[in-house]
Amino acid sequence: MTGLLLRDAELGGRERADVRLAGGLIAEIGGGLARRPGERVVECGGGALLPGLCDHHLHLHALAAWRRSVVCGPPAVTGRDALAAVLRDAVPDEHGWVRGVGYAESVAGELDAAALDALRPGGPVRVQHRSGALWILNSAAVRAAGLASAEHPGVERDAAGRPTGRLWRADDWLRTRLPAAPLVDLGPVGRELARLGVTAVTDATPDLGAGALAAIEAAVRDGTLPHRVHLLGLPPDAAPPPHPRLGTGPYKIVLADSGLPPLDELSARIRDAHGHGRPVAVHCVTREALVLLLAAFEDAGIVDGDRIEHAALVPEVLVPELARRGLRVVTQPGFLADRGDDYLRDVPAEDVPDLYRCRSLLDAGVPVALSSDAPYGPLDPWAVMDAAVTRATRSGAVAGRDETVPAAAALRSLLTGPEEPGGPPRRVSTGEAADLVLLHVPLAEALHHLSADNVRATITGGSLTAERHFRSS
Repeated sequence: MTGLLLRDAELGGRERADVRLAGGLIAEIGGGLARRPGERVVECGGGALLPGLCDHHLHLHALAAWRRSVVCGPPAVTGRDALAAVLRDAVPDEHGWVRGVGYAESVAGELDAAALDALRPGGPVRVQHRSGALWILNSAAVRAAGLASAEHPGVERDAAGRPTGRLWRADDWLRTRLPAAPLVDLGPVGRELARLGVTAVTDATPDLGAGALAAIEAAVRDGTLPHRVHLLGLPPDAAPPPHPRLGTGPYKIVLADSGLPPLDELSARIRDAHGHGRPVAVHCVTREALVLLLAAFEDAGIVDGDRIEHAALVPEVLVPELARRGLRVVTQPGFLADRGDDYLRDVPAEDVPDLYRCRSLLDAGVPVALSSDAPYGPLDPWAVMDAAVTRATRSGAVAGRDETVPAAAALRSLLTGPEEPGGPPRRVSTGEAADLVLLHVPLAEALHHLSADNVRATITGGSLTAERHFRSS
C-alpha cells in the first residue's frame, strides 16, 4: 500500500472533505480526490476526523503490569470478604508471588503484614495501594524481601523497629529485592490505547530505569507501541532518545505525600534541571506540597514548560499565583469519577471545590491538560473528558460543580501535542503528521455523548493501528 485516502470526512466540525495520507503525513485535503494506485480508500461517511488524542500523564509499564495483577479495590472489590476471596483464588507467578493492585482503605481498612497474613496465609503477597505510592507486603514477602535489615527510608517500622510490611515510594528498590522477572509486554497497552483513539502519550514514571527505557524504545521501534512517547523519567543530562517518535519531556520530580523535602533541596533540583535545559514536571497532590513548590519556583526561577502534575488540591487563593508564574497544569478529573464518593466522604466540604480544578485555572489563563494517570486512574480518555464536563462520581453526586468545563474545551486539552500540554490544539491540515482518530459520528454528536464507542479508527504515522466497522476498498 502506498497510503490511505479518507473520503468524506468531517474536518473541524464543519466542512467535509477527502484527506490523503502518504509518507506519514497529511499529504492532501480536498474534494473528490482521485484514488492512486495501491492506495486504500476508507469511506468516512461524514464521521469526524481529528488529530489523535494525547494522554499527557500515564505509566506504561505499571499499566502493563496492572493487566496481569489481581485487582484488590473498588469497584471490583468492595469489602474484606471479597478481598480475601480474590487473594485466595489468585494464581501465584512463576516465583510463587501474588501481586495485587488498586487497594483502597474503604475495602478493609489500613493493611499491614499481619492483616494480609489473615487474608491470604502462605506464600509471599504484595498489594499496591491505588495511589501507587505504597506497597503492603505480607510476612512471607517481608522475609523474602529482607525488610528487617533494609535501610531504605520507605520501610515503615513499628515502635520496636520491626517492619510493618508497608513500604512507601520504593518501587525501584523493591524490584531489586524481588525475583528477577522480564519486563512486561507493552503490546496489549499499545493496542488498548489505539482502540481509544490515543496516538501520543507522556510516560510520567520518575527515574526511568535502563531496562524500562530499553523496553519502551524497542516497543516504539518495532511498532508494538506505534504512539509518540514523551518521557519524563530521564535524568536531567540524558541524551535525546534514539528514535523520532520518542521525545524527552520535562524532568519529573516527586513531592511525596509521606515526607516533603527541604525548600533548598527542592530548589536545587529545579535549578539543576533548568541548568541542563530541562523544565520540570512536579508531582504535587497536597496543599502543603503546592505551597512548597511555589516557594521553590520563586527561589529557583521558572522556564517555559515547567508544569505541575496532578494539582489535586489547589486553594482558590493560589490560582492567580499559578497564572502569574506561567505554570502549566496536567490534571486528572477522572479520579472524581473513580474515587469521588470517597473524596466527598473524607475531604472537608470546604476543600471539595479545590479538587482537580479545571475551569477556574482555565479562566485565570493557566494552560491545563487532561490525562489519565493510568493505571492509577481510568485510562479511557473519553471517560476523562466526561469527568471534566460533569464531575460526577459513581453514585451520581457532583464534586465541585463550578469547575466543570464544556466538552469542546475538554477535547481540546487532549488534542495538544505532548511537547505543549495545554497549548494550542493540533489540527488536521496538510503537512502535519498523520496521527489521527476517525469517529463514527460528526463532532457535534461526539461532544454531546463523550464515549470511546465513537472511535472508528486510529491512524499513527499514516497507518491504521486500530479499526472497526470499516467500509474500504
